[in-house]
Amino acid sequence: MYASSGSVARAPLVMRPGSAARRPPMARQQLQIALCVPLGGCAGLWGPSSLASAKLAVSELNREAGFGGRTCRLLTINAADDAAQLEATLTELVQAGDIDAIIGMHTSAVRHRILRAVGGQIPIVYTPLYEGGESTPGVYAIGETAARQLQPAIGWLGQRKRPKRWFAIGNDYVWPRMSHRMARGYIAQAGGTLVGETYLPLGTTDFSQVLDALRRTRADAVLLSLVGQDTIEFNRAFGRAGLSRAMFRLSCAVAENELLGIGADNADELYVTCGYFASLDTEANLAFKERYQAHFGERAPTLNTFGQSTYEGMHFLAALLDRERQGGAQAACADGAPLTYRSARDADQVEGCHSVAPIYLARAEGHTFRVIQRF
Repeated sequence: MYASSGSVARAPLVMRPGSAARRPPMARQQLQIALCVPLGGCAGLWGPSSLASAKLAVSELNREAGFGGRTCRLLTINAADDAAQLEATLTELVQAGDIDAIIGMHTSAVRHRILRAVGGQIPIVYTPLYEGGESTPGVYAIGETAARQLQPAIGWLGQRKRPKRWFAIGNDYVWPRMSHRMARGYIAQAGGTLVGETYLPLGTTDFSQVLDALRRTRADAVLLSLVGQDTIEFNRAFGRAGLSRAMFRLSCAVAENELLGIGADNADELYVTCGYFASLDTEANLAFKERYQAHFGERAPTLNTFGQSTYEGMHFLAALLDRERQGGAQAACADGAPLTYRSARDADQVEGCHSVAPIYLARAEGHTFRVIQRF
């Protein structure tokens, strides 16, 4: 279920004001952080880059100031949606004092499972894009939210492509459902109508009924909230059906790995709105890619928004602990004071315990994304 890179380490970590618990002071000067990422299932393709990005951040921080003056070791835990022992594993580790914080890069459905098991007991940094609204004490959600992704993208595409009939397709859990609920209003603001929506179990491979519904409703645009392998399978079927001639697709969660799986022939008129693309020509990203390639070499896992988020999460946690060492971490979020940290997507401050970062709109061109707008 989990693998450690070394001996158990413990140290006190800051919790947000109102937290249900605070860990007692510990003598050891090395932190043990649980890195919860999917190692299988439909989101398993997020795993390699997430592990690599987190390891790069730990290597950098351990060479520099560390985590509040302390070094760190990672404990990798499978956080796939079908990981049956996830809650029991985390509960055992937390109760034994064997982990001091959690970096979570997984679906929101898994986040809810983790919070029910150990929420409020140790700090949790949740790193990927998500639906928004997370306010559990001790949880720092630093990824971009659906509102910040969808509202400007739907408006921009609405002005230029004039879609009237949108159809929403997602996996059946909280992120797609909440995203589509918000999108209904954004679509109306842009002059369109949501004419249909459907939700599919994780692991779906037959999309024939969904494709029939797209044809039947004469959709102009598809809002796509499938994840991992599911979005690959759907977009392949969509491309084979030739539907890109009649409608375009917009997603918040098609990353570089998924695009490679979809294939260039099936990616016509596919748009993605996100806070990070590997192709970003920014100073922060160019420097990040240089460090990433130097550390892992030519066979490094493909960079994408999910993977880089664990790099950011590690640096966020280090900045938080550094603020704690200076005596102000508990107020860092509550009083609105900015918390700066190293980020590949220029997310360098926190407002109300949520990161602020640019949002981009990109169009798939072959096997890469070309950024066409910054919001």
